[in-house]
Amino acid sequence: MVSSNQLVICLTGMPGAGKSTVARFLQEFGFHSITMGDVIREKAIENNLPLDDYNLGELMKNFRKTHGNDIVAKLTVEKITNLENSEFIVVDGIRSYDEFIVLKSIGHVKLLSIHASPDIRYNHIRQRDRSDTPSNHENFLQRDEREMSVGISRAIALADESISNNNITVNELKEHVESIVKKWIDEYKNSKQENNITIH
Repeated sequence: MVSSNQLVICLTGMPGAGKSTVARFLQEFGFHSITMGDVIREKAIENNLPLDDYNLGELMKNFRKTHGNDIVAKLTVEKITNLENSEFIVVDGIRSYDEFIVLKSIGHVKLLSIHASPDIRYNHIRQRDRSDTPSNHENFLQRDEREMSVGISRAIALADESISNNNITVNELKEHVESIVKKWIDEYKNSKQENNITIH
């Protein structure tokens, strides 16, 4: 079990909403970043599967069906366990509320959801040009359906805080993130003081 002497901020949102951008902002705050999708990519590499959208999506669904909807979260907790010297951690890619519940059991954990319209998200995804980028708009919509089938809608709806990434600049997004995260860091430090834990 991970010590509660860590602040873990989990990010959720539909593909292309801006989670990775927010994770990069948090790294500037000194957060160690873990991407949940990397767990699936690692499994794909183990199975010699091409890292494209279809294979990663099917592997994600089958992996959850075989091992439970919270399996990726459990593997992520193992990664966090190995980071006991890192006080601040951001987990990018919560896809169900079940996953968040698993992570919430390890300490001071918050869930931040990032929203953006389908058009904006599609443009974001096309711009980043990764191996798993949907080849067309139809595939993008299929990916949305796959994410919702896993239960991401509930995670988004029940997040501790939400940010709309529609029609704002990168700097404005960063300001929103800073405002929320500073509040959570203060809460975390206050909870440590209440538990008579020395803050360094």
